[in-house]
Amino acid sequence: MDERSEEALRSELEKVAPGTVLREGLDYILSARTGALIVIGDEESVAELSNGGFELETPFTAQHLFELAKMDGAIILDVGCQVIRRANVHLVPDPSLPTSETGMRHRTAERVSRQTGALVISISQRRDAVTLYIDGHRVILDDIEVILAKANQALQTLQRYRYRLDEVLEALTAAEFQDVVTLGDLAEVVSRFEMLQRVAREVSRYISELGTEGRLVRMQAEELTANVDDEYVLLIRDYSRDSGPRKATATRNALGTLSSEQLLEPLQVARVLSLPSDVESVEDHLRPRGYRVLRRIPLLPATVVNRLIQKFRSLPELMLASEDDLDDVDGVGARRARAITDGLARMHAQIPS
Repeated sequence: MDERSEEALRSELEKVAPGTVLREGLDYILSARTGALIVIGDEESVAELSNGGFELETPFTAQHLFELAKMDGAIILDVGCQVIRRANVHLVPDPSLPTSETGMRHRTAERVSRQTGALVISISQRRDAVTLYIDGHRVILDDIEVILAKANQALQTLQRYRYRLDEVLEALTAAEFQDVVTLGDLAEVVSRFEMLQRVAREVSRYISELGTEGRLVRMQAEELTANVDDEYVLLIRDYSRDSGPRKATATRNALGTLSSEQLLEPLQVARVLSLPSDVESVEDHLRPRGYRVLRRIPLLPATVVNRLIQKFRSLPELMLASEDDLDDVDGVGARRARAITDGLARMHAQIPS
């Protein structure tokens, strides 16, 4: 599932998370073991598949949902789960659409999901389970205890990945100041960013499922992923052919489509970054522009950073610049020039010998 689909899935999971009125209604139905078929959103497309039932247009409450679920037909809600549009509806989706389900209610739910953009919820009367269908994707809601256990396990993985990312970033910074960065070094850092972000998306999905029960997990995840997105974009701007911020975001998205195996191949990373054609080996030498390092210097506006990089082209050249050279750049001035030279010198001095 791509990042956009993941975001859509998380958005729908938030609708049924603990603490929401919809989840309260689903819990009522589960407790009574009545079963239900609930369709949320894309009302025009859903209406084309609907037969019978009756119009309600009544405010949505958990109790209303529970009472209406006692009837056999589907319940139709608006996209915001604020209004119950219809109840006791017979849904007739295209029977030729593929489905992996066996029960009639679940087969109907999956096909309606595939044919429309609606979220479809099927509650099994016998299996005591809630299944969500989102654009054909099937998600079974777990118990809170199970989700918390999975979330905590994913958090531990996220913590290990963040520790390793910080290690390779520190090593890359040292190599940048020594002007010895290779394609292999860069590819390893990119792969570490991607691995961390993929685990972070998994944690985010658990947080969506947990709802009000996931506050602590959310706080820990936010701490472990602080500044990761910004740092990743700056890394891409340092090394990709086009250093513009929009292009860097597009490049990051393209890197996100690479498989785990492809991320381990430096030349695949080089291709996505549009590095020069003469970069053909993991040992080939690369020079950063300096966006990531300059960001660490306090009170240095992005416009000034852009002018500095436009003038000096690379971090090694910037390191050789005197305060007077820096002062010549529009918007720098003597005070900032001194702050830049002092900041770069301080970072350079922190590199282990």
